[in-house]
Amino acid sequence: MTTPLTGWGRTAPTRATVVRPRTAEEAAELVAKAGRRGVVARGLGRAYGDAAQNAGGLVLDCTALERSWRVDSTGLDCTGLDCTGPERSWHVDSSGLVTASAGVSLHDLMTALVPRGWFVPVTPGTRYVTVGGAVAADVHGKNHHVDSSFGAHLRSLRLLTADGVVRTLGPGDDLFWATVGGMGLTGIVVEAAFQCVPIETAWMRVDVERTRDLDQTLETMAATDDGHRYTVAWIDLLARGGRMGRGVLTRGDHAAPGDLPARARANPLAFAPRPLLSAPPWAPGGLLNRATVRAFNAAWYGKAPAAPRRIVQGIAPFFHPLDGVAGWNRMYGPRGFVQYQFVVPLGAEDTLRRVVERLSGAGVVSFLTVLKRFGAGTPGMLSFPMPGWTLALDIPAGQRGLAAMLTEFDGWVAAAGGRLYLAKDSRMSAATMAATYPRLGEWREIRRRADPDGVFVSDLARRLRLC
Repeated sequence: MTTPLTGWGRTAPTRATVVRPRTAEEAAELVAKAGRRGVVARGLGRAYGDAAQNAGGLVLDCTALERSWRVDSTGLDCTGLDCTGPERSWHVDSSGLVTASAGVSLHDLMTALVPRGWFVPVTPGTRYVTVGGAVAADVHGKNHHVDSSFGAHLRSLRLLTADGVVRTLGPGDDLFWATVGGMGLTGIVVEAAFQCVPIETAWMRVDVERTRDLDQTLETMAATDDGHRYTVAWIDLLARGGRMGRGVLTRGDHAAPGDLPARARANPLAFAPRPLLSAPPWAPGGLLNRATVRAFNAAWYGKAPAAPRRIVQGIAPFFHPLDGVAGWNRMYGPRGFVQYQFVVPLGAEDTLRRVVERLSGAGVVSFLTVLKRFGAGTPGMLSFPMPGWTLALDIPAGQRGLAAMLTEFDGWVAAAGGRLYLAKDSRMSAATMAATYPRLGEWREIRRRADPDGVFVSDLARRLRLC
């Protein structure tokens, strides 16, 4: 029986046979039996587009993948840490090197690690991604300008390739860097080892201020980012004229015990986040419209301080505010939404400004518009980040003229030397892909050697002619 699948944006559903292997051996048997439509791995389904779909083929739900793990002479005693279950197969040594099954979510890792004084090196805007998904998308977070993306912290991978062999790869292997950011098209990540960050508390020391327009937002971020590990700006896309691009800038660092309010000092590493609300199983189309988003933007901007103000905030609300609403993607209604995220190099600010001007002038509704500054990227051949500016937008599907507008933006971004994020993409053309990822040919050759028969494939791969 086939199952309908979509990405987190809930657009372009396709049907596939979904199987949930529990071991690498089971996964290898399934890969060997994949038919002409091939196979792709899937984690928690947080890619926004069609990266973890395979119409008419096989999809392996890897959230149950389990591997035994070693405890060497430097390892911590894992007794009582609940790290042996099918979704929590992991080990951390005394240096903060974590070895985790690909099916483990960042949520489960954080829940176990934070109370013991460790934090993941990079987290995207949700905790509900798997380790395998973090590798496949080479995810980035608010600390990219300091710490780069997830791949920069990887020490090794165990990759199930098309011939049924599980290979151990390190940063010296070209297949390693074809896999980091390779969207699951080189094989199935079974396990990953990566370096975590020591922390003293489960809290963040955060500076918040608002900016009057896009120029001030960019100038303030460029001048102050390097003084903080984590930075992000929310942008009001519906503001026009002299207020265009106004925003709320948030800069944070891990808090020390002395930064905490008295009520938190007794147990500074307490961390047990859970959703506070749940979106209704069905929401009408048009709920997020120009009027409702304009009202939200005005309220969010209005409550932000005009001058920098320091607050102390928990890890969950700082990094993952939307995780507080279970199933928040349903709020966009039955047609779903498109996330459009691009990066342009430093020096191409005029392209960024041009995009914002066009969106603002057209009154495009984007409930969440986020600006970050990227630092150095990884050697991942299809990895998205590069030094520059990245803007991400969540846009309800079906807005008039949206498709043509985004296609026009694709051309602007390509001309500026930028690119679009594959983990967020649902509508880019193969021509744009080829024009914006200069190492695509190198990646294809490495992938061809690892998978000469093209066993690993996805809807995204077909759409973009990656394979």
